[in-house]
Amino acid sequence: MADAGGTEETGKGGEPTLNRVIGPGLLLLFVVGDILGTGIYALTGKVAAEVGGAVWLPFLVAFVVALLTAFSYLELVTKYPRAAGAALYTHKAFGVHLLTFMVTFTVMCSGLTSASSASKAFASNFVEAFDLSVGEGLGLTAVAIAFMTLIAVVNFRGVAESVKLNVVLTCVELTGLLIVIFIGAWALGGGDGDMSRLLEFDSPPGESGFLAVTAATALAFFAMVGFEDSVNMAEETRDPARIFPKVMLTGLCVTGVVYILVSISAVALVPPEELGEGDAPLLKVVAAGAPAFPLTIFAFVTMFAVANSALINMMMASRLLYGMANEGVLPRVLGRVHRTRRTPWVGIVFTTLVAFGLIWFADLTALGGTTSLLLLSVFTVVNIAVLVLRRDPVRHAHFRAPTAIPVIGALACAYLVSPFSGRAVDDYRVAGVLLVIGLLLWAATYLTDRFVLHRDRSPAPDRSERGDESQRGTGREP
Repeated sequence: MADAGGTEETGKGGEPTLNRVIGPGLLLLFVVGDILGTGIYALTGKVAAEVGGAVWLPFLVAFVVALLTAFSYLELVTKYPRAAGAALYTHKAFGVHLLTFMVTFTVMCSGLTSASSASKAFASNFVEAFDLSVGEGLGLTAVAIAFMTLIAVVNFRGVAESVKLNVVLTCVELTGLLIVIFIGAWALGGGDGDMSRLLEFDSPPGESGFLAVTAATALAFFAMVGFEDSVNMAEETRDPARIFPKVMLTGLCVTGVVYILVSISAVALVPPEELGEGDAPLLKVVAAGAPAFPLTIFAFVTMFAVANSALINMMMASRLLYGMANEGVLPRVLGRVHRTRRTPWVGIVFTTLVAFGLIWFADLTALGGTTSLLLLSVFTVVNIAVLVLRRDPVRHAHFRAPTAIPVIGALACAYLVSPFSGRAVDDYRVAGVLLVIGLLLWAATYLTDRFVLHRDRSPAPDRSERGDESQRGTGREP
């Protein structure tokens, strides 16, 4: 029996489909929880360093760009309610194997850069919470790598995630941001802080105001990513064609409002130049607005939020690598599963080693910017795919975005990807290295498959001569 989403209870060959247990409330918590995390906790100060007191503006622009792209995702997820996301849409629209692979690998790499940035943020808050003197460079890197190792161990053992756990994690993450907002409102209501900073615009020397905003938006967009992951829950959502549009748009608006309020509280209580120092800006906001508030507690909330982001992203990256290996587009060895733990241990080791390299060679700003760059590239493709797939009608009713929205969304995302946006060169370097690794893996798999295919198709040895030899002395003619 087909549901409103156009799917059936049994799939091809009579195999059962995923259980549709997620309603609008739980899906909303999933969307909000997936967006909240490292970006706003760690990068508020970095954005302030680009634009000064008008730190709220890049977050607002990033929210608008995310909202445009969300309309494209809504049309596609209600049209094709399957758990494959951008890879499915790219394959259906263009049918180019290499493009589909690169989109999938790009999504995986964005998980690695996001998790690595979360590790950097965790290290900074860990040092602040325990008042440690480990140094700004090697010491923080060592803490971040130790944290990533712990994430790998948990990932290897297997994490039985549930919707209830996601509710708890989301509430904790949201609580930390609400503390900042309430402290800001309390302090400003008591005459502390300086609201005039919100209108102060301070772009780097020699850079236009427009370029400063777009460069800061390219970084702030990292805080808005996550909504696209919810499309992978389509096969487990009741009536996705009806539920998804309301829930995704509501979730984006909730997080957008929270982010803007946090950025306003931050810059009103802490001067932008101070906010941009270090990787734990919100701790400074809490200390400035409520000196009596126990900073250790807030530091632990922050660590919990970014730790959750790191774990989710590393699980996603290792499972995506495992899936691509099983599909034969990456070396099969990356798809090996541990016999007792039943986890993709080779994929976990590989992604963890790549994350170690990212932590060692890139700073928090570059990692956040690279995550934004990778996903904005994917969003550009998705916005174009919406228009291409208008030629592929389906029988069931689905959400349809106004044509102008994916057009504007594609142009906006492509611009933020391009060097014209003022994006840092380091973003392209880190992304380039990751994508080259992907291409090398893909090429190695392709060449190996061609070699095996050629070997299997090689003609069998000529048995006529072997027959002569084997039948000598038998009295038989060959």
